[in-house]
Amino acid sequence: MIDRANRIKNIEEYYFSKKLKEVSSLEKEGRPIINMGIGSPDLSPDKSVIEALKDSLSYPKSNMYQSYQGLPDLRKAIANFYKINYNVNIDYTSEVIPLMGSKEGIMHVSMAFLNKGDKVLIPNPGYPTYTSVTKILEAEPVYYDLVEEKKWQPDFDYLDSIESNKIKLMWLNYPNMPTGAKTDINTFDRLIDWARSRKIILVNDNPYSFILNDFPESILSRNGAFEVCLELNSLSKSFNMAGWRVGMLLGNNKFIKDVVKIKSNMDSGMFYGIQKGAIASLNLKKKWFKSLNEIYFKRREKVFELAKKLNTSFDRNTSGLFVWAKLHEKVESSEKFIDKILYNHNIFITPGSIFGPKGDRFIRLSLCVEEKLINEAIKRL
Repeated sequence: MIDRANRIKNIEEYYFSKKLKEVSSLEKEGRPIINMGIGSPDLSPDKSVIEALKDSLSYPKSNMYQSYQGLPDLRKAIANFYKINYNVNIDYTSEVIPLMGSKEGIMHVSMAFLNKGDKVLIPNPGYPTYTSVTKILEAEPVYYDLVEEKKWQPDFDYLDSIESNKIKLMWLNYPNMPTGAKTDINTFDRLIDWARSRKIILVNDNPYSFILNDFPESILSRNGAFEVCLELNSLSKSFNMAGWRVGMLLGNNKFIKDVVKIKSNMDSGMFYGIQKGAIASLNLKKKWFKSLNEIYFKRREKVFELAKKLNTSFDRNTSGLFVWAKLHEKVESSEKFIDKILYNHNIFITPGSIFGPKGDRFIRLSLCVEEKLINEAIKRL
């Protein structure tokens, strides 16, 4: 018997990897499952993006290895996008690196800075990959609670009280997933001062800033951010390119240089056509977001109606691709609740418990579902 590596003994297969197999088996049985679990946009990219990708295929070297740091034109487009939308000046030569999706960025950043036994501050509830990657690298997750009463913002009394000498990274995610909480600029400013005084790297995961949100923000726009901050961003949600895997990491040039050391040993560059499609996306006008949000607004109103049918409460003033809904006090755990809905009504919803213990009394409903299917889900209930 060959023993497994220690790094996988304390992690499980990703929840959606397991659960979607179960959902798929139900569909094969003939069940008409409505999947409201994952945030994979069902809408198409802009026509100009698809055309750019098609046109790229005739480029003589599109089939060859590409630069480890992406096309200069892509890095310029990212820098320009940040200037226009976030009022952040980015040096495209040293302060940005394109990624094959921001999820890989979580791994690359963690590999660049974490040693065995280091500690990482992770939001609870929060994206499960922050925890799994930390454990894979044999570092220690330290959770900071986000609670409804504090509008899902960090508790600074708690942060001030903890021993921070072994903490290397702190993961942020604003606008927040799964709660939909919007960015609070005061939170960014206080965290930058806090991290700077303790020599901790702040990483804000920022893929939702244009979805149902009139005021997109970047932590890099705040004073002192480039001393201690990195920011992940993605074209998956805002440009309907989730399966194309295009993300980016921006911030402190020394941090970026360290991440490039990891990334350049992990892949051989992004496909040329995807990069050209990404450039076309980043050059779209702001009316693109407006047209997208008109659809999501209508869908969200329907999902609110569905959430009421499920006897939950929710905040209407949120952003992002999900509705975060609180279960009634007498309802069992979120996983048992969603299984009941799945098997009784053929609707798949995400249990809040997968985002941490603070999410167990909640469920998450995706807006990446056609309006007619949301209406059908309402009818089934």
